[in-house]
Amino acid sequence: MGLNTLADPVAAPVKQTLASSYLDFSTGWAQQYLPELYEAEVERYGNRSLSGFLAKVGAEEAMQSDQVVWSEQGRLHISIPDVTMDVSENMLIFDNTDEAGLIRKHDTLLLHITADGAVAGNVGKQMRVLVTAVGVDSTAGGSNDGLGITVAPYDQAALDTNGAAVVCADSTVATVMVYGSEYAKGSTADRHALTPSFKTFTNKPIIMRDMYQINGSDTAQIGWVEVSGEEGQNGYMWYLKAEGDTRARFNDYLEMSMIEARKAADSSGAAGVTGIGGTEGLLQAIDNRGHISTDTFAGTAAEDLAYFDDILVKLDGQGAIEENMLYLDRDASLQFDDMLAGISVGSAGGTAYGLFDNSADMALNLGFIGVRRGSYDFYKSDWKYLNNLSAHGAFAAGAGNEKLEGVLCPAGTSSVYDETMGRNVKRPFLHVRYRASQTDNRRLKTWITGSVGGNITSDLDAMTVNYLTERCLVVQAANNFMKLQR
Repeated sequence: MGLNTLADPVAAPVKQTLASSYLDFSTGWAQQYLPELYEAEVERYGNRSLSGFLAKVGAEEAMQSDQVVWSEQGRLHISIPDVTMDVSENMLIFDNTDEAGLIRKHDTLLLHITADGAVAGNVGKQMRVLVTAVGVDSTAGGSNDGLGITVAPYDQAALDTNGAAVVCADSTVATVMVYGSEYAKGSTADRHALTPSFKTFTNKPIIMRDMYQINGSDTAQIGWVEVSGEEGQNGYMWYLKAEGDTRARFNDYLEMSMIEARKAADSSGAAGVTGIGGTEGLLQAIDNRGHISTDTFAGTAAEDLAYFDDILVKLDGQGAIEENMLYLDRDASLQFDDMLAGISVGSAGGTAYGLFDNSADMALNLGFIGVRRGSYDFYKSDWKYLNNLSAHGAFAAGAGNEKLEGVLCPAGTSSVYDETMGRNVKRPFLHVRYRASQTDNRRLKTWITGSVGGNITSDLDAMTVNYLTERCLVVQAANNFMKLQR
């Protein structure tokens, strides 16, 4: 039974393998039967979506203005670094009037020496002093416009007393901490009031758009394919499968932009484009107001633990929030597991990951999902965005570049003063604000234009699916966030 190439094929009334019923699809194609067609689309890259990070740690709220404004508390106590000394007048000299104004007469101060080029061995020593005068001009080196305060040490006659425990020179630099005050009997409170400090931050939303288009002719040629896409388009679909991919990609951009976006600097090229100003994303907020760790989990277990303890020290100096999330790339996640395994006790070499009954049906778990160290709980999670080869997974660490290996985020909520609502509110440290009103919600707008698909808005012989959003990210208390990079 061969191909009928001498005459036109004849259709059979029923499905029969007759010689007259075969089609010659191309010259020399000697296959007897049509090729097998796999109806199911192969998921070559698994779930291709990269979003989900903000859904775990944040929330979304509507906004109506062109910018969002919020206030954050300042520190409650007073500590000022890099204060210099004029020892001939027993005086501390501050850099500006804001710093000098925080110190008042009768305050008691702790001076911690951080630099002293004249007297060896002074760095790290401490001295306690009483403030006897404020707003004084130093005569050494010219006028300081009232940026000086006069002090009286408690343990020695003057700042430069010979033979004393701390002998200061004019080059001495100290960190000044206010720890209280002292008054004589029957005295008056000759001091000014301090206004609690706070900082105000703003961010503005950006408009993002995308579209999918197919012409009318292609919509008529239906090719059914069984699909399972990221946006729930499961089952048999035809040309709208591509629309589902476009929507999935746009949804990923919603999160990726909130992570990577930058505010346009005044002298930047983007600032010169009309209507473009950028927005502050997560990474820029951490760069500006958070912490950056350039070390890595890449040594022995003891070395990595010491590096991890350095992170705890930074958190102690900030909000000391007990629960934190670590979102790491593959290398950092495995190194974190190895660190915990290396310090685990109960087995030679530190390989005991935990207690188990050695069951034949058990799969050994060599990973950790969390750890408690000091007063902090850390929960570790792999961040697909850092591993995927179409995202940060394509970037390699090297001299002169930044390879993001993870982000530390505080869990829970923060209490801030909302300028729009006029009251304190509790919100997640990370949350997205999108433009919306009673008549238009711009969280994720979708509409169809053209003359195909039952929706006729123009004479264009095509169906165009439009996507639009207007949003920004609010990163509150960014001083509790940290970037981990190689």
